[in-house]
Amino acid sequence: MGRKILVVDDEKNIRELISYNLSQEGYEILTAADGREAEEMVEAKDVDLIILDLMLPEIDGFTFCRRLKSSDKFRQIPIIMLTARDEETDKVVGLELGADDYITKPFGTRELVARVRAVLRRVYEKGAATADDSNRNGVIVSGPLSLDSESYQVEYEDRRIDLTPKEFELLKLLMSNPNKVMTRDMLLNRIWGYDYFGDTRTVDVHIRRLRSKIPADFITTVRGVGYKFEELE
Repeated sequence: MGRKILVVDDEKNIRELISYNLSQEGYEILTAADGREAEEMVEAKDVDLIILDLMLPEIDGFTFCRRLKSSDKFRQIPIIMLTARDEETDKVVGLELGADDYITKPFGTRELVARVRAVLRRVYEKGAATADDSNRNGVIVSGPLSLDSESYQVEYEDRRIDLTPKEFELLKLLMSNPNKVMTRDMLLNRIWGYDYFGDTRTVDVHIRRLRSKIPADFITTVRGVGYKFEELE
């Protein structure tokens, strides 16, 4: 596999547990004990995925995630948040900051490995397929909203809209299926991977973020089912 994973946790035994299990799967593991060390590691190494604790010294996990996702250079790096804080609000905040998944302690190592595989496959394997598809699909336009698969850009009334990778893929999927109802499970399957362990709230969070970023009523909620993209005039 050869993917490079950065494990950020202030507990040495947790770092060692995760490092051992992921290295057995063929991943190259880097570790950091605090947020500042993690930032330095990201700058110096070619990291493919980050497993991030929230309660960290120096720079906490939420701040680290916010900084990374606001950086044009590093925003594409997927993040799996790992924390003992299991409050729903913490999970929602983490997802809204751009985290790709959220695991609470204590956790099962098999589940962690499966989630890592799912995120890496979605970001890198499906990402490569998306890049190939973009040459065929080109630009999707609906009224004042346009999505360019090749340049990975979205514009509304000639104003660029900054989206996270998952927000972009979610919007692309919806725009590619106009006026078609997409169930939450279908969206989870297509965007996050078939073995994603999260719940449908993940979809709801990203839909809410899309609605907040693009000033148009283009995504309709189909109560109890999912969402559909209404073509814009």
